[in-house]
Amino acid sequence: MLHELEKNRQLKTAIVVDDNPDVLSLFVELLELKHFQVLGTGRNGKDAVAQYEKLRPDITFLDVVMPNTDGLYALELIREMDPNAIVIMITTDLSQDTAKRLEDLKATAVVYKPFDINDLVKVVREIEADARTDKIKFFN
Repeated sequence: MLHELEKNRQLKTAIVVDDNPDVLSLFVELLELKHFQVLGTGRNGKDAVAQYEKLRPDITFLDVVMPNTDGLYALELIREMDPNAIVIMITTDLSQDTAKRLEDLKATAVVYKPFDINDLVKVVREIEADARTDKIKFFN
């Protein structure tokens, strides 16, 4: 039984990056209510890369569309640092081009806004239970 428990990862620490301060603070509050420890936040892709490098969280929640440096920029650099990083992309962009880029950069999952926090927690639990993170998961 203990061996089975060890196989299931428990993703507990997180960073959250979104350019909208209201979305960011609400996202952090909701994650904390769901027992995640939010180690850091950011407002653009550069912030995401710096926070990831410094804090090495279990999971990164990353907005795709942000000014200056976007989530795609951050995902690419995070992947270079850690090819196995758990990175969940959050977006309103439903374009095929963006979906293709997210697949190419190996996002762990993509969640479309608006989302329900309970659905987001389900996504995290699915990732925890599934050792294979080589296939991107899209959630609406």
